[in-house]
Amino acid sequence: MLQRLRRIEGQVRGLQRMVDEDTYCIDVLTQVSATTAALRSVALQLLDEHLQHCVKHAVEDHDQADARIAEASAAVARLVRS
Repeated sequence: MLQRLRRIEGQVRGLQRMVDEDTYCIDVLTQVSATTAALRSVALQLLDEHLQHCVKHAVEDHDQADARIAEASAAVARLVRS
């Protein structure tokens, strides 16, 4: 996960450099799209891990299960809106 985030950080720095160098707008937009897709992929991985661990354990132990499920649903809604 950290390696992917570092790669995304490099993409963002590349975007800054492209804008600073007045790179053709479509090329910048292409890179923005790639960076957005990479971030969305990380978000989905984090959500999957949350469901597999936190929510699963909360449901198994009946420990705040409703709250964890609601929290996960809200996270999915935010991802869908973005």
